[in-house]
Amino acid sequence: MTAVIGVQGEERGADLTVAERKQLRRRSVRLLGSLMRPLRGRLVWTMGLVIVSTALQALGPAVIAWGIDTGLPALEKGMALPLLGSVALYLVAGVLAGTLIAAYTIQTAQVAQAILIDLRKRVFLQTQRLSLEFHEAYTSGRIISRQTSDLDSIRELLDGGVNELVMSVLYMLFTAVGLVLVDPTSGLVLVCSFLPLALLLRWFQRRSEAVFRESRVASAKLIVHFVETMTGMRAVQAFRKEARNNDEYGELAENYRRINARSIRLFAVLDPGLTLIGNLTVAVVLLIGGFRVASGGMAIGVLLAVVLYARRFFDPMEDLATFYNSYQSAAAALEKVSGVLEERPSVPEPVSPVPLPRPAREPGTAGPGSVRFEHVRFQYKEGREVLPLFDLDVPAGQTIALVGSTGAGKSTLAKLIARFYDPSAGRITLDGVDLRDLAGNDLHRAIVMVTQEAYLFSGTVADNIALGKPGASRAEIVAAAEAVGADSFIRSLPGGYDTDVNKRGGRVSAGQRQLISFARAFLADPEVLILDEATASLDIPSERLVQEALQTLLADRTALIIAHRLSTVAIADRVLVMEHGRIVEDGPPAELIAGTGRFATLHAAWRDSLV
Repeated sequence: MTAVIGVQGEERGADLTVAERKQLRRRSVRLLGSLMRPLRGRLVWTMGLVIVSTALQALGPAVIAWGIDTGLPALEKGMALPLLGSVALYLVAGVLAGTLIAAYTIQTAQVAQAILIDLRKRVFLQTQRLSLEFHEAYTSGRIISRQTSDLDSIRELLDGGVNELVMSVLYMLFTAVGLVLVDPTSGLVLVCSFLPLALLLRWFQRRSEAVFRESRVASAKLIVHFVETMTGMRAVQAFRKEARNNDEYGELAENYRRINARSIRLFAVLDPGLTLIGNLTVAVVLLIGGFRVASGGMAIGVLLAVVLYARRFFDPMEDLATFYNSYQSAAAALEKVSGVLEERPSVPEPVSPVPLPRPAREPGTAGPGSVRFEHVRFQYKEGREVLPLFDLDVPAGQTIALVGSTGAGKSTLAKLIARFYDPSAGRITLDGVDLRDLAGNDLHRAIVMVTQEAYLFSGTVADNIALGKPGASRAEIVAAAEAVGADSFIRSLPGGYDTDVNKRGGRVSAGQRQLISFARAFLADPEVLILDEATASLDIPSERLVQEALQTLLADRTALIIAHRLSTVAIADRVLVMEHGRIVEDGPPAELIAGTGRFATLHAAWRDSLV
């Protein structure tokens, strides 16, 4: 239930049930507690500082009252010590309070930054740890929203909001205690003001909570639309989607504005309401106190003290209202962040991993890498089975080509072997070991997938090739590039292997990016290599070059090739033709071409297209 509310239900905003809201709050509090737990000592020290500093600030009106009612009569009698003592006490309390506030501010800033850094790291590590299923359902724009606007809202709360809350609450508490101690009758007046104050704050809390949750949802939608537009700019301009994007973005921005306007209207009621209650309370305290002074029932200094206390009690109210603004925004953000952090990978690490030995591979002989599907069933969504019942045995060192129409299950098969997903039933083994029992490091070392996208990270060409083997020497990197036929074009780049490929490989063509990804895979030297439409972005000359490179890349290792271009199939030992998640043909390419089945028809159509 937690994950459903946190991820799938986060777009619902104010439509959450009471039980779901309580669950969200518990989850957020649990996250906050885990962030604060390592900082317990510093938090206790910080709380001590704020308690003492706030108590010293609240001492001021009582000292003034004592100075007026005791110091002034003594001064008239020629004794200045009581008045000077009250002035000195007032100054010392003020200096100490200011010093402690400075120390408290520094401490809270350090604590806030420690919490925020911890939270940022957790979100980043968690988004990498979560399975591919999560990322295919949870858009990159929403993830960016968690790392940017949501964490910024939490940062604003931690940087200043918590300071204001703690100091304001303690200040009001000490002020109320001081008022009661100085004059219990005036304290009763203050207590009577609590009823309208509580009603106003409850009204604001109930309405603002829903508004701020809607605000976070609207903000996330705005960011998602912006990110998707920027990352898909090529498609936007190719299909002339600019005008529609403008309209959609305008609607999202207008919706965000309307929600924020509702928030502003709530504060337009809250702020004047707090001011009115505060002014009425001070007026009643002054009125009652004035009559008591006139009748001799109260000293003038005490009257001044209770008026100051009554006024000071309401001074932090506006700060509390501002804090509540930050709090609601941060609470909604914390709910979303906690939802991501409490997601569990659908492909978990094994509790007791089974080691996968990697014996040395002798040239010209098949090494380890046998793959077996045993009674495997798989479905992405309930009721939509992609692989109804699948059995397959791939001997070590064999190159298999998967052929079939779109949606036949070829890429699903590849994702299962790479363990991007786990089968719904049955098991997949590598050298007799269930993939679910392999440690992540062993799995990623033994099985490598090269996809059509051929993603390159910011950095040099050499850096991107070295991803296949962190710490590889320059000689190993160059050797890998030479093996797949990428060395010549890399050396023709302005900086050779030290050329910065820029974001998404913008300084090299799609075909060149694919060659770099082949070099990366060659350097990784896996037992099992999966090529998922890996040659689709190459032109004919580049494809012929890569065909030669693939002979080296696939030699003596298990390989699975998914390709629509049947020229790639020629290098395979075995062809599997798939339809609707089942193997309908299985055999060597030459044998299937000579037959009358599905693959022979596909191959004839492909051959005719080249004429």
